Amino acid sequence: MCYIIHNIGEWIVLVTIYFFIRKRCVYIKQELPINEKIRLNELQLIDENGQKLGIMDSKKALDIAIEKNLDLVLVAPNGNPPVCRIMNYGKYKFEQAKKEKEARKKQKTTELKEIRVTPNTEEHDFNFKVKNIRKFLEDGAKVKVTVRFRGRELSYVKQGELILNKFIEELSDVAVPDKKPLLEGKNMFIILANK
Repeated sequence: MCYIIHNIGEWIVLVTIYFFIRKRCVYIKQELPINEKIRLNELQLIDENGQKLGIMDSKKALDIAIEKNLDLVLVAPNGNPPVCRIMNYGKYKFEQAKKEKEARKKQKTTELKEIRVTPNTEEHDFNFKVKNIRKFLEDGAKVKVTVRFRGRELSYVKQGELILNKFIEELSDVAVPDKKPLLEGKNMFIILANK
């Protein structure tokens, strides 16, 4: 594949696309057309304070933006007529990136930790696992407690259910089970969430 590159901006875009395709995820951020890239006969112009300046041609709007040492940005290309705004585009992009970063920071992801036991779990192991589950729940994670049945242990499903109910009773002060104990194949499990 061969491309003729006219300016440094196209080169950066091509390198970015190549890098993300190599990493098997395509991420192309949509840039707003600014200044000379806006080729419209007439447009609705809004100044930096949010006041409408009326409908005019793009050359006159660009002259107004250059006088104010700001950029002309096409914000609504599908409008009738399309809407352009006079603003500092670099500052606008910086603020948008900052808002996205804050939004990602405020997102809360809940982790799902898993604890595995067998139907013959002894008392000391049980208490140790309860202590770990309590710590995970305090950290804000959900905990999946799984009883694994191997070989002939599958005939002791009731014993596995008793152990899971014992976990529920022991942690009733800090946790609530999402569902009753479920048997799927050779595993029986419950999911505990913080109260």
